Amino acid sequence: MHAVGYRFAHPIEKATLADIILPTPIPNDDDLLVEVKAVSVNPVDVKIRGNVGAPEGQHKVLGWDAAGIVRQVGRHVTGFQPGDRVWYAGALDRPGSNGQFQCVNAKIASAMPKTLSFADAAAMPLTALTAWELLFDRLKAGLEPESSTLLIVGAAGGVGSVLTQLAKQLTSLTVIGTASRPESQAWVKKMGADHVIDHAQPLQPQLDALGVEAVTHVASLNHTEAHLEQLVDCLIPQGKLALIDDPEQLDIRKLKSKSISLHWEFMFTRSLYSTTDMYQQHVILANVAKLIDQGVLKSTASHQLTGLNAANLILAHQAVESGRTIGKYVIAQS
Repeated sequence: MHAVGYRFAHPIEKATLADIILPTPIPNDDDLLVEVKAVSVNPVDVKIRGNVGAPEGQHKVLGWDAAGIVRQVGRHVTGFQPGDRVWYAGALDRPGSNGQFQCVNAKIASAMPKTLSFADAAAMPLTALTAWELLFDRLKAGLEPESSTLLIVGAAGGVGSVLTQLAKQLTSLTVIGTASRPESQAWVKKMGADHVIDHAQPLQPQLDALGVEAVTHVASLNHTEAHLEQLVDCLIPQGKLALIDDPEQLDIRKLKSKSISLHWEFMFTRSLYSTTDMYQQHVILANVAKLIDQGVLKSTASHQLTGLNAANLILAHQAVESGRTIGKYVIAQS
């Protein structure tokens, strides 16, 4: 099968991604073999490509978002059959979706939305799972008073775009998103945020201008280390702080005086450790698909390329690595 892979960890400028030929994977008893129709690119792709090389003599295939058609099911799999249209985010410790075919555990896949194209669907799984788990599993949203407020730092990116929609549509939280450019601020408003402020400027004066003395929940999606002191200042005593990025240093002692709880969300935890509740990712994706088909949520695809090849993946990696993307870059098979 055709795939895109690399051997050595390098910056994208060295164009390490290459078109390659690999054997078609063979599904195990718990797998689906999926013909990949579209993928999207996430920050995790960029991070791994720049830091983790392939085993000697092999190629590493990235890709943690896919939509496609089931071609074969493992003998222990129920609820799927060949011909089903599915979506999923895959697992960190298995070959990725940047190829013609991919094997994925059926517990972390679901039927994709009926109302979306493969490309629009491929924009969503990883970010939807991350946003859902952060909001409902980590922050326990839905149990708070109606006066509660969620501040989303970096709301124009993939996770922020879905998180904004989920919080606005499924909870009573007032949603304040941050974005620093006019076009990204417009996108955050389009996703449904009640207010948008600029994270490149001091946060509290902007909150004061909105009549918000403090927020009850913070979802910090990038540059947490740089914003930590401001986030602690913005949070109420006994507030909740959740993050998904990887700060080099994070002085959590700053949270103590306010008894702020800290929550880390890593979407791959369930698949990486084969947790007893791994099937919840199937449930989440099925719920998101239903909400999309009902018109409650919408795809966050913002740029589409045609042709799942090295040249297009390099373009998408460059865009994501710039840190200035709005929504998601998707690539459809030609």
